[in-house]
Amino acid sequence: MALSVADLDRAVAFYRCVFGVREYFRNETTVQVLGPGQFDVLAFEKRSAEAGTPGGIIHFGFRLTRPEDIDMAVAAVEDAGGTVTSRGEFAPGLPYAFVRDPDGYEIEIWFE
Repeated sequence: MALSVADLDRAVAFYRCVFGVREYFRNETTVQVLGPGQFDVLAFEKRSAEAGTPGGIIHFGFRLTRPEDIDMAVAAVEDAGGTVTSRGEFAPGLPYAFVRDPDGYEIEIWFE
């Protein structure tokens, strides 16, 4: 997945803090990162005018491996400059949070 962002360093810092991504490629306009899953790749493209615009994608998500990690994930989002837009449970023991990164992209963090 590639996201248009206003600031490459800010985007990398947010996703590193919240999801533990690791940078593996960078040039003047692009940064690519690995993680959090074994085969996940995210690319950040410096395109300030397009940053945060949905372009047909409503949100994307990352699944927790343990339901008790939801509090830690929400705290990491807030510490990294993101915001929580909603939080709850889909059913008892199945927590979720919808959050926004600093560019405004909506991310679902959940356990099921």
